Amino acid sequence: MNYGFIGLGNMAQAIIKGMIGSGSFDSNSIYGLNRSLEKTESLVKEYNIQACTTIEEILSKSEVIVLAVKPQVLPSILPTVRQNLRDGQIIISIAAGKTLQYLQGNLKEDTTIFRVMPNINAMIGASTSCYSTSPTTSSAHKRLVEEMFTTVGSIVELPENLFSIFTTIGCASPAFTYLYIDSLARAAVSEGMPKQMALQIAANAVLGSAKMVLESSDHPWSLIDQVCSPGGTTIQGVTSLQINHFESTIYDAVAAVTNKDKSLQ
Repeated sequence: MNYGFIGLGNMAQAIIKGMIGSGSFDSNSIYGLNRSLEKTESLVKEYNIQACTTIEEILSKSEVIVLAVKPQVLPSILPTVRQNLRDGQIIISIAAGKTLQYLQGNLKEDTTIFRVMPNINAMIGASTSCYSTSPTTSSAHKRLVEEMFTTVGSIVELPENLFSIFTTIGCASPAFTYLYIDSLARAAVSEGMPKQMALQIAANAVLGSAKMVLESSDHPWSLIDQVCSPGGTTIQGVTSLQINHFESTIYDAVAAVTNKDKSLQ
């Protein structure tokens, strides 16, 4: 089976890297098209994928088509994709905000369509991804998509009404976490610690805390209580965060991203 990528930005590159690096996908079966020929040639050189110069060409050579362009670009390419679709081809869109209904309305009615949302951590094989598809999609096609995206991390199937929420807590939240890690490190710098040392300590602390939440049977608040000794130091910091609206600020950030995602539909 051949896989064609329309758009070769950072996310497409991460997926291609993961697929080839997994050993389950042959570079000869992966085709790429980008409006910048220089970027296409760079990936051909790095991963030995096959270059295409037109949408028509990539659809003629691929059974699985990944739409890896920005959401505002989709309307300009979907008519050409529709005109050149063949029976049995699978469409995977990783464009934010564009629903299955939107995609189905702009493609052939019987096309098998997946909407997939990976996050930036796909670049190191640690993405948290989700997908939605039609209830009539076959289990075999679902397994194919899962196999592709487990090469860059984990993936779960979600009903599409939860997609915007996932976009926030699964895809935008790494930026929130990066900001939190950097803020911890900068605060440590203000107390006299070198920045690089502080970044390494803060990032490892966040990594360990995430593993603790995933692997412990305790609720996060129970874990917080375990760290906060009566009259100790940590409870002072937790109380300061609460007084300064840490939790409600997170709620507002989640709502802002979710609302923006919905506005793209």
